[in-house]
Formats: sequence, C-alpha cells, structure tokens
Amino acid sequence: MIKQADKTLCHLSIGSNQLDKAIKFYDIVLSTLDINRVIEHEQAVAYGKGYPTFWLQVPYDKQPATVANGSHIGFMATSKAQVQDFYQTALDAGGLCNGKPGPRAEYGEPYYGCFIIDLDGHRIEASFWDVEFAEKIYPKN
Repeated sequence: MIKQADKTLCHLSIGSNQLDKAIKFYDIVLSTLDINRVIEHEQAVAYGKGYPTFWLQVPYDKQPATVANGSHIGFMATSKAQVQDFYQTALDAGGLCNGKPGPRAEYGEPYYGCFIIDLDGHRIEASFWDVEFAEKIYPKN
C-alpha cells in the first residue's frame, strides 16, 4: 500500500464555468480509468481512487474560470484499451481531440496516450506506461 509520505502530489483543482455539465463529462470520462467521484459539495466535486486527487469546482473567488496556457492534466491508464476508451468516451461526451490515441516516440517507447480538450478548454490526457517493456529497454541505475 502506498503511504501518504510516498506520494508526490496531494491533489489538483481546476475551475469550471459550467460545473453541472463538467461533472457529467468527468463522471463518464474518468470512469473509463476506474476513477470515481469521492466527494461532493455544492460548488465542487472531487474524483479519485478512494482519495480526492482531482477537484472540479467553481472558482473560489467567484470570477470566471480560465485555462492555464502550457498546462495539462495527465490521468494514468492501466492499459492501451483504457486510453482508447477514455478518448472515445471523452469525444462522445463533447470533448475535442487534441491528439489521437497512440505512441509518442518523444515520450519514450513504453508510452501510449491521447489528448482531449474538455468542455471548459482544459487539456487532459490519458496515458499508459508499459512498465514491463520499459524494464526491458531501459537500463537500471
């Protein structure tokens, strides 16, 4: 079991200008990765695998939500099939393609992923890292 001290990030939050629609989008899209809604508040929901690692919310200052240029959120998939399911489900739910599922040589041979733009313009990714393949091709330090 991973201990809290072993984790790199506690959580990530993004704002939405259409929270109800965004919740519906993320409910269905994240379920393809076995990520579920774990907390609900009037102005926010959190998703995770038992722990709230990804928050979707109305901005705290009540100003319009904006998208950060140069950032994206990468969700971990456990197989190439999950990446493909995430991609198709996101498109069906109103997301826009920002990179079809497939390998990306520049990310390393074990990488397989896809990129989507969500309903508020946030860039999201689902990626699978083939650990067994990586162990075969990358020398251990």
